[in-house]
Amino acid sequence: MSNILKGKVALVTGGSRGLGAATAEALADQGADVAISYVASAEKAEAVVETLRARGVRALAIQSDQADMAAAKPLVEKVVAYFGKLDILVNNAAIAVQGKTVDDPDLDTVNLDRQWQINVMGAVATTRAAAPVLPDGGRIIFIGSALGTHVPFTGAADYAGTKAAIVGYAKGVARDLGGRNITVNVIQPGVMPTDMAAEVLGDGVPEALMNLHAIRRIATLEEVSALIRHLAGPNGGYITGGVIDVAGGLAI
Repeated sequence: MSNILKGKVALVTGGSRGLGAATAEALADQGADVAISYVASAEKAEAVVETLRARGVRALAIQSDQADMAAAKPLVEKVVAYFGKLDILVNNAAIAVQGKTVDDPDLDTVNLDRQWQINVMGAVATTRAAAPVLPDGGRIIFIGSALGTHVPFTGAADYAGTKAAIVGYAKGVARDLGGRNITVNVIQPGVMPTDMAAEVLGDGVPEALMNLHAIRRIATLEEVSALIRHLAGPNGGYITGGVIDVAGGLAI
């Protein structure tokens, strides 16, 4: 554990599992105090908090539903009230609804609309709430997807659309906040060993999808969270408006 983020406070949305939990741990390993948000997994969230505190940092889990745009401001206010400030925002919370083409008569439009609400509008609301309280030199990192810029299979139009929207929004926010030296970037992972991936892919990655990768394996959570940690740290201060794939060459 180093201390390059000691004295910094980070908020990782959707931090109770998967990449969110790995990111919270990666930031804590660099000395950052970390708040995570969760929707329903209270036990998992508290387990993450205990893991973070064992690293010698302050940590807090806050129940907050990203589908509710009105919840974003209270979430940020709770972080600031508990820690005294907010330096780093990682917009990680998202869902994936995939598998049916847009002309399928059984298309689940209710959940697809909820996906747009969580993946896009929820992230927008959290960013709007955080931007005024971030200090000059703060960090905003969006977790996108390789599907945001490259869609190699059917049934992912709405999910890909939400992640593409995040790219455009993040670039605009990077321009808006550049005068305050606040960096804003998008990390686009490919397939990772997460519950979300398992829900979409089942027991494993289909051979046809694996064949699209130049490096024929999926990413580890540590590989993706390491890049987040770098962008959050002092060496990430001149990287902004970036869209960085961690996808094994899926988009080549």
